[in-house]
Amino acid sequence: MALPEAIPVRYTEEEAGYVSFRPVVRQTFRLHELLDMVLSVAGKDPERIRQILRSGTVVFHFYRYWWAAFEAGEAELQAQLAQFPDSDSTRAFRAEACSKVFLVSEPANSPRHFSLEIGRAAASRSRFLRRRSFWDALLAAAAAQPLAYNGYSYMHHADLYRMELTAAVRATLVAAATSLAPRDLRRELTTLNDATHVVFACSRAAS
Repeated sequence: MALPEAIPVRYTEEEAGYVSFRPVVRQTFRLHELLDMVLSVAGKDPERIRQILRSGTVVFHFYRYWWAAFEAGEAELQAQLAQFPDSDSTRAFRAEACSKVFLVSEPANSPRHFSLEIGRAAASRSRFLRRRSFWDALLAAAAAQPLAYNGYSYMHHADLYRMELTAAVRATLVAAATSLAPRDLRRELTTLNDATHVVFACSRAAS
């Protein structure tokens, strides 16, 4: 059975545990657009994707989407998924392709877990009379440290590269945040003190 080329979709804000009175929006998705959203939730797992398409609903970015459920044959679905990128550990890190970073805490014996997203534009703003920015400091740290390839993110449409934060690297970035980051960003960067690693998201479109 051929997969539908256009799918009428309805969506509304998700309100867990409550009957939603939010307005319902109707929109027609192309199959590629619907799969792009489902991949962000399920990853490139054909069985999970088939289950979601069959269920006719998914929650994405605090919105619930639903459509007339349909079956996806293995061959047809594989042909569609082949149009999306795969993880590729041979891809070298390219600083110019990075659009954002995540400061992440994954402590072994602490409940304090967090992930702070910082966009390139915000981190590239420099303070008055400063030529360098906090983004420059992040890229300098990435150039000096080994980075581990962390897979392709369908959510962020980017390859991910992980940099572990040693005490020395963390101290360098904390000092850079204090001296280089604008005031509003500097407040957010207080989380650096507890971060365990930085993840760089690099778009393939920029490669």
